[in-house]
Amino acid sequence: MDFSKVDFLLSVHSIKQLPEEGMPEIAFAGKSNVGKSSLMNTLIGRKALVKVSARPGKTQGLNYFQVGNQCYLVDLPGYGYAKVPKAMKDAWQGLISTYLEKRATLKCVVVIIDIRHEAKAHDSQLIEWLREQSIPFLPVYTKIDKLSGSARGKHARLLDLGHGINKDERILFSSHTGQGRDELIAALQSFLFS
Repeated sequence: MDFSKVDFLLSVHSIKQLPEEGMPEIAFAGKSNVGKSSLMNTLIGRKALVKVSARPGKTQGLNYFQVGNQCYLVDLPGYGYAKVPKAMKDAWQGLISTYLEKRATLKCVVVIIDIRHEAKAHDSQLIEWLREQSIPFLPVYTKIDKLSGSARGKHARLLDLGHGINKDERILFSSHTGQGRDELIAALQSFLFS
């Protein structure tokens, strides 16, 4: 699969706007400012197709990117501390949960977690909910370039323990160095074509 052949398709703000189900979809979820957009840009080998912002809550819809004629990548709004009105945050949550529960073409949710921090409740709740719904997911620990090798291993083990994840079920990733990109592509292809 060639992840470099990617185009922005549309931004969805209500379930009625979703594209017709056809091609498989991979969704990307994570706390606000966890490095979701940077990871997606690294995955597709482009600098700024997915907008990166220092301001939490920048992504306000389900942003669809089409990978050739093969699949969609769906950038979900960040969860957590985004400084947006409660009504808007509630609307996001309704849109996101309905999308995740009902979308038959959804093959996997990439759950992006900053390796530098201990296990957070928002991430644990999402992972547990995905398990309960039998929705396949792939944890990716980002920003690994910010830690030394020994600290990286220690933090990864603590996150594994905190989220009930086995070492072989997650990927360590750096948008800065590209480490983990090949493993991520291989994992996504296995979800898409299983």
